[in-house]
Amino acid sequence: MRAQVLKNTFHHPPNMGLGYSIFAKPLLAVQDSEKAHSRALKLLRIMVSNPLTRGTVSLLYKPSKHVPITTFGIEYNNPFGIAAGMDKRAEALRGWETLGLGFMEIGGITMLEQLGNPKPRMFRAGKSRALVNRMGFNNPGSEKTALQLNKHFSKHGRPKIPLWINLGKSKLTELDNAADDYSTTMKRLWKYGDVFVINVSSPNTPNLRELQKDDDLKKIIEACKSVNDSESAIHEIPLKPILVKISPDVDDDQLIAIVNTARSNGCSGIIASNTTTSRPNSFEGKEQKVFAQTGGMSGMPVQSKSTEMISKIYKMTDGEFPIVGVGGIMSGEDAWQKICAGASLLQAYSGFVFEGASLTKNVVNGLEKKIRQSGFSTIEQAIGSAHRSE
Repeated sequence: MRAQVLKNTFHHPPNMGLGYSIFAKPLLAVQDSEKAHSRALKLLRIMVSNPLTRGTVSLLYKPSKHVPITTFGIEYNNPFGIAAGMDKRAEALRGWETLGLGFMEIGGITMLEQLGNPKPRMFRAGKSRALVNRMGFNNPGSEKTALQLNKHFSKHGRPKIPLWINLGKSKLTELDNAADDYSTTMKRLWKYGDVFVINVSSPNTPNLRELQKDDDLKKIIEACKSVNDSESAIHEIPLKPILVKISPDVDDDQLIAIVNTARSNGCSGIIASNTTTSRPNSFEGKEQKVFAQTGGMSGMPVQSKSTEMISKIYKMTDGEFPIVGVGGIMSGEDAWQKICAGASLLQAYSGFVFEGASLTKNVVNGLEKKIRQSGFSTIEQAIGSAHRSE
């Protein structure tokens, strides 16, 4: 039986190997995508729970190349991280470290605990390498998340890679009270996070994207900045970077307004982008049921849209406002395109579903190769390089 398991584990394309079995195989083989997601996280936790298996995972998947970068005043081993939504409950922090990621983002976390939208609420289109979800910020809430992080920090110490925390709005909170909701969550989690992300762009909480408007967004940023200032003074440590995560569905005028609001009110950068409510123009007939589902789409079909948005933001800010690129990263080449468009850091979610745990190694090692081939000595030199050749 054991031999058969090992045989099945490695009976996949060599670029995926065991990583395929950890992430992609269970996700693709089980009809309910959300249950598969939970099983994958549980398996990752088990595999890093003791030194022997943790060392094996690290040996198999940790990038062999070093691509350091300093952004937001924080040093990263490499620019590639896990996006919000993959680990909503902060359950697999040691796993993300072991896979060799440069940073990890948990959440979205809301002030109040909430179950999210009714199931089923996650769907996959394998041929298109896309996911559609309408999760609705299902999470334990800020109080329970603080307890979970405190437990982890007490047992394992502070994570070895930067921990980002994605802040969402509780569904029960009225839009007029959104600033208090976001800032309360930030206050409860402040000492645990290294970077905080204001998420006003999920399509799965009613009217949330209305908060991208200038006045509403400004109030949220100001409330979070107030928490940042007070907690920094209390703990006598530097301020934490605050980012805004935006929708890929805004038009150019809206994009300019959001970026200007974030920048003028003291945010450190932008994440481009969240999931989209648009759908591919063409796809296989059997995927029609997936793309007909309500919710946000991520994965390969969002790739060009995200990269175009990164490019626009880089141009409008003259490359002086850091951008985190996320959307359709499935390889080192995909990551490189976003770096050249203007992204300083990168994230993936769907890529891990379809490419497996080896995605980290493929992306980071691929970036290092691209840096050498392009004649750069650091990745910072490559950021926005596509614009310098125009």
